[in-house]
Amino acid sequence: MMSKSLASEKINAEGNRRMMKWYRSKLDRDLHRELNQRSDLKGFAQTTGHLGLLVITGSLAIYGLGHWPWYVVALIIFTHGTFQAFLINGFHELCHNTVFKTKALNRFSLKVFSFFGWYNYVFFTASHTKHHQYTLHPPDDLEVVLPQFMTLKNYLKTTFIRPRGLYDCVRSQWQYARGNLTNEWARDVLFPDSAEEKRRELSDWARFLLIGHGVILVVSLTMGWWILPILTSCSPMYGKWLMVSCNSTQHIGLKDNVPDFRICCRTILLNPFLQFLYWHMNYHIEHHMYAAVPCYNLGKLHRIIRHELPHCPKGVLATWRQIAAIQKKQKTDPSYQFVPELPEQTIAR
Repeated sequence: MMSKSLASEKINAEGNRRMMKWYRSKLDRDLHRELNQRSDLKGFAQTTGHLGLLVITGSLAIYGLGHWPWYVVALIIFTHGTFQAFLINGFHELCHNTVFKTKALNRFSLKVFSFFGWYNYVFFTASHTKHHQYTLHPPDDLEVVLPQFMTLKNYLKTTFIRPRGLYDCVRSQWQYARGNLTNEWARDVLFPDSAEEKRRELSDWARFLLIGHGVILVVSLTMGWWILPILTSCSPMYGKWLMVSCNSTQHIGLKDNVPDFRICCRTILLNPFLQFLYWHMNYHIEHHMYAAVPCYNLGKLHRIIRHELPHCPKGVLATWRQIAAIQKKQKTDPSYQFVPELPEQTIAR
């Protein structure tokens, strides 16, 4: 049963939600339909392009073992990990079921990205649905809770080399495999007792992850392919520096409990390669406004509604300079939340 505290919070949230009306930029019906169009060709280009980068860096690392100095191989492996960390963004988009027009292609690709990224798509789909429905409105959205903080010390400790990363992945999937939901929100909201089939699917995929990566480890050790698990199963341990630098910008420092995605989400402008690697999630306001728009169409949506958006920082460094200024104020005033300036004629209703 749901605890009294969570139940009472949900009752209050229900009342607030009935009054909440999200601000969305208006789109012509035909244009909206065009933006929502999914393409197997574009989905194939995005998906295989990303996986192709991993095949290239992984192949170079394997070839380099007997041909190049160790530090060159180490740099290639780290580059491989940097690209592999962005699997979370492909996994996220595939969970939205918007990458391919053909559902079977989307489903197959989702499982590939989920496996090699150590992600449980059953849990994330349940959690992320709430995140989009009630963005930064706790207790219904507990996927992202403000305030968030990122210190340079934590960043350096956790995003370049983090041996505990693999342990954390194995531990969480082991809990799911045993049917243990470790927090109240997961037990009572995402997977209540009535969702027995979803709980079983959650456990089944966790078992598949553990067994699959276990097989990779056993085969690799038996055959002497020690580099194979480093390039696949050990990906949570290294190379997350660039992915974290991008993904952490989405909501940090902004305002919660407000029905305007322009205030609780952040769009940033990136160079084409990083935007591709990030699966176009730099257009985060646009993604929340119209979650059914495939990631490869978000740039077009951005250009259409740009006149209604707040200032969009250009580049990762410029974005983090803005965030650093916000966090500096939050140190002296923990209640401070940055509210971007909106075009006057489009202030949320």
